[in-house]
Amino acid sequence: MTDFDRTDARLLLALCAKPRATGVELAGDLGLSRNTVQARLTRWEDKEALTPIDHRVRPRSLGYALQAFVTTRVDQHRLAEVTDHLGTIPEVLEVFGLSGASDMHIRIAAIDADDLYRVAGLILKIPGVERTNMSIAMSELIPYRTKPLLERASGLEPAAGARSRDAEAPDSRNRRRPRRDADRPRP
Repeated sequence: MTDFDRTDARLLLALCAKPRATGVELAGDLGLSRNTVQARLTRWEDKEALTPIDHRVRPRSLGYALQAFVTTRVDQHRLAEVTDHLGTIPEVLEVFGLSGASDMHIRIAAIDADDLYRVAGLILKIPGVERTNMSIAMSELIPYRTKPLLERASGLEPAAGARSRDAEAPDSRNRRRPRRDADRPRP
């Protein structure tokens, strides 16, 4: 079950374009009533459908220049205890439970290499953590995003790689094939 319909997706895309837009502005831009816009914003808030604003703050802006990912193997009987303890470490940005060889994927922020070493040590000291493996993020190649999913949900634009239902396949009989060396006559 989804929390957002097409109108919600259009409204969220409008907020992506103008995050500080007023309800009246959004209503005018989308051809909706002001009450519709306000009701949807309230519903999202009540359902906690949107992430908190702190997700938009980049750790680098707070002086945490390094980010790393720590995969962790945990004693399964102590998983809840480890999770609770991780929540007390401010540099732990997020934790995912995994299936496979590792049990957790932990994203951490650090000021510098010494701070990274300190934070990694805090994680390793948690009772129930059996083993860790750390990778330092060198570059953020694709930042967290949902805009392509919103575009697809809105029905306004197909997401990249999606094929339009109305697009016709090119007629291969009328297409010229580029000539390769193997196709050329030999002297």
